[in-house]
Amino acid sequence: MLLEQHIEELWAELRNAMHPGERHEIEVELELACAELAVIMAEQEGVIDAEPPF
Repeated sequence: MLLEQHIEELWAELRNAMHPGERHEIEVELELACAELAVIMAEQEGVIDAEPPF
């Protein structure tokens, strides 16, 4: 899965990041990617319905 690969790459970048600003940017992007993956997984498992209520 492409999103899972992206998350793995972000973890690798975070391990190698030296500058605090760079680390923060990677952490934010990693958090968003993980949240997106969680939503996708919940949709697939039928736990949530991502359709708008209207």
